[in-house]
Amino acid sequence: MLEIKNLNLHYGVIHALKDISLTVNDGEIVTLIGANGAGKTSTLRAISGLEKITNGEILLDGKSMVGVPAPKRVSMGISQVPEGRRIFPDMSVLENLEMGAYLRNDKSEIKKDMEMVYSHFPILGIRNKQLAGTLSGGEQQMLAMGRALMSRPKILLLDEPSMGLAPILVQEIFNIIKLINATGTTVLLVEQNANMALSIADRGYVIETGSIVLSGTGKELASSEAVRKAYLGG
Repeated sequence: MLEIKNLNLHYGVIHALKDISLTVNDGEIVTLIGANGAGKTSTLRAISGLEKITNGEILLDGKSMVGVPAPKRVSMGISQVPEGRRIFPDMSVLENLEMGAYLRNDKSEIKKDMEMVYSHFPILGIRNKQLAGTLSGGEQQMLAMGRALMSRPKILLLDEPSMGLAPILVQEIFNIIKLINATGTTVLLVEQNANMALSIADRGYVIETGSIVLSGTGKELASSEAVRKAYLGG
């Protein structure tokens, strides 16, 4: 579904991404793990069109995304849940979800997707009139994920969904990611909690200082001595 070929990205003189290549197949959960500053978020932002790449190729279902503006990429099936959630705090839960469907006009299908989001995240249905800024951190993460799902993405880009959450909520969020994937959405996951990410991922890539240094199945990476020492606390 998604193919990245020899992707390079600069911030001024800083070479942030160096010939990144990766693939995400239809129906997979693929994770990108690495230390802070390794280039994980930059990779997602390049895919979603929020950063201008220096060169390389981004293909969605074989179609080049290079030069395609970010809103058009959303309508073509790429949706990102950004690090830090970035919900609209002074809008209600319902209004935030409606913003996720901003580019759509199929009202009956939007209603179905709203019901789907509420089935994934029942608390959002209970609090749909509440201002989003008054939700807990975990609830705001659920809202950010629900908002992204309202665009009906082919691939969901998740940037650090467990950041700042209590361990019990981390488990809940990852269970929901598995459920979202099982109901038909492909996932590219960036996550510092490498143990959790690899436990649900079909495949993964390790990125260091802007370069992919290792790849394999989730199980292969979880059992790799190098990965255990660097990212799994072992």
